[in-house]
Amino acid sequence: MNKKQTIGLIIAAGLFILIGVSSVLTNTFSQKALDASVKDALLLTGGTEFHAPKNDYIAVVNVVGTIQEQMETGIFDVEQSYQHVTTLDYIDRLIGDKNNKGMLLYVDSPGGAVYESEELYSKLQEYKEKTGRPIWDYMAHYAASGGYMVSMPADKIYANPNTTTGSIGVIMSGFDMTGLYEKLGMRYISITSGKNKDSSKMTDEQIEIYQSQVNECYEDFVEKVSVGRNMTVEEVKALADGRTYTAKQAKENGLIDEISLYEEMKADMSQELGIYEFYQPKTKDKILSELFSKASDLVPKSEAQILKETAEEKESGVLMYYAEQLQ
Repeated sequence: MNKKQTIGLIIAAGLFILIGVSSVLTNTFSQKALDASVKDALLLTGGTEFHAPKNDYIAVVNVVGTIQEQMETGIFDVEQSYQHVTTLDYIDRLIGDKNNKGMLLYVDSPGGAVYESEELYSKLQEYKEKTGRPIWDYMAHYAASGGYMVSMPADKIYANPNTTTGSIGVIMSGFDMTGLYEKLGMRYISITSGKNKDSSKMTDEQIEIYQSQVNECYEDFVEKVSVGRNMTVEEVKALADGRTYTAKQAKENGLIDEISLYEEMKADMSQELGIYEFYQPKTKDKILSELFSKASDLVPKSEAQILKETAEEKESGVLMYYAEQLQ
């Protein structure tokens, strides 16, 4: 361990102890300060507070970041930007709230895992079917792949003039590490119950198997777009080769309805529904997690850590509705 790494670890350890003591004190005093009546009315999930208005309102549902499984986080952890379980719980609460008169789905996402994207899509469909209330969709920086698919239950889709959308398709990716193993003098060994259990060295048959899974998810994606945009399957497939579209291109091809700024879209929605209050749950600030995150950044990463994180970012054999972003 070099001098720079040692100094970084010492700083991180000191902050860890300081933050731990502060956390105990903060939790103790905040718990006493929390009134019992407020505690009954408060749903805390993923650090988010839900206090729905007592009068008619439009709910803002954010889908920001990669659509993926929600991980449990401690007081020192920085939460994911998209909170899957929290979002589903929030929509369930809206379904049962008669004061809610509609939903503004704000999407800023390049997509994500097939599993969570499907769950969110189904929950939005459930909201529409059970309540009969409208969903309007606004696309910010990105609403691509899974971010586009979850927009399909919307009655109207608006996009920012500089939105990147589309990318209708499915990807399954991984790494062939054999060359690296050879250079390191390592040999991979696996004992399996069948010839297709080990995919470390992909055969033509295995590629065909995985391709069939990708194709199945792709057909389902196309069907959702066909229903959501009132297009034929053939019309969707002509656009669904994985490419992204600008807002202008998306509108010309029928993938969205309008191009506007966010506030203009909100004004249009308010005017049509006759509702002028928008409600969005507040996320509790996690000052401790942000402080600890900055402290951990001071510790230099080893080459092994960098390689591991790069591999995780690229996923490994998981079906994804995801748009690859240019770096």
